[in-house]
Order: sequence, then C-alpha cells, then structure tokens
Amino acid sequence: MKINVNNVSLKISAGHPSQFVRSALPQIAFSGRSNVGKSSLINTLLNRKSMARVSASPGKTITINFYDVDSKLFLVDLPGYGYAKRTYDEKKKWSMLVDGYFTNNPNIDLLRLVVQLVDSRIGLTKDDVDMVSFLNEAEIPYIIVATKTDKLNKTEREKSVKSLVTHPAILPGTQIILFSSESKEGKNDVWDSIIKYSE
Repeated sequence: MKINVNNVSLKISAGHPSQFVRSALPQIAFSGRSNVGKSSLINTLLNRKSMARVSASPGKTITINFYDVDSKLFLVDLPGYGYAKRTYDEKKKWSMLVDGYFTNNPNIDLLRLVVQLVDSRIGLTKDDVDMVSFLNEAEIPYIIVATKTDKLNKTEREKSVKSLVTHPAILPGTQIILFSSESKEGKNDVWDSIIKYSE
C-alpha cells in the first residue's frame, strides 16, 4: 500500500459515539496517557507541525479525532487518560467516548491496530497496564511505542526496553518501537506497522 502522507485531513473531532466515522477504511488508533506525546507522534508521521494539536494543558482534549490519510486509512487519536486534574464529569465523558469507540462503534471491525504509547522514561503506569490488559482481553492487535527516547542515554534506553519486553502485561513478542519526535527515530518503523496491519 502506497500512501501520500501529504494528502491528509481531519475528518471529524467526535465528542459523542454517534459522530464516529462510518467509512469502510481501516482504522489505526493511538492510545496513551495525557502528555505522553500522541499529538507529536501523529504530527511526525504526517510531516506536519500542527495537524494534531499539542495541548498546553494535558488532558484538555476530550474528543476522538479521525484523520483521513490519502483516503486509504484513518489515524484515530483517542483522548489521553490518567489526567488527575480532570473533573468527575470530564472523566465520565472520557470513559463514555473511549468505551464507546471500542464497544459501541459500528466499524470496530475496521480497527486493525492500536498504537499504544508509553513514556520511555517512566514505563507502564497503572493506567497503561489497564489499557494493555483490555486490549489483550479484547484480542485487539497492538504495538508499543516508547516515546521521548531522545531524553535517555544508552544505558537508560536499554533499561527502558528491557522493562517493556519483560513486563507481564505486554504479550510476549509484541513489537516495541523506540520513538522521538525530535530525532524522528522510529517514524519509519511505526509507518511500516501501520501499513502492514492496514493491508
């Protein structure tokens, strides 16, 4: 599959399950805690600086954004989780939206892969473990993208990778990709996985 990443548009920012895209294109979802670097990853993949909004206030965005990439697939940006300062109503809305995407989505069969982001400096948080465990139980394919690797030295990188590869919540054999929006490390590997699962 050849994709022109310069031909991309925001199809919709869905604030309610009724607004989810109804299209026969494959979907690749991006999941991770607030401030883990989802917007930066998506912008890097699409060669853009601000296609996905990088929020100054982590956890502020509670919409699911569907990006149409060359009319070949959708990159689906799920709202970040684990933001402590959210109100009860905001957390309820987050749960309704994300639960709705996985359980009340007419095109859930078109979800081919979840790109699960983890901060390479921190490793899996409890919220990350909960998300990965859900993906395991639902038998939804996923890869792990460890972000912000430019902030680690060689020893810290090795330690980070080992902690992910050996983590009991992550299925053995799961692809682990080191990524940096600064150096663009891992960009091609993420695209390779997206295309592999979309074909």
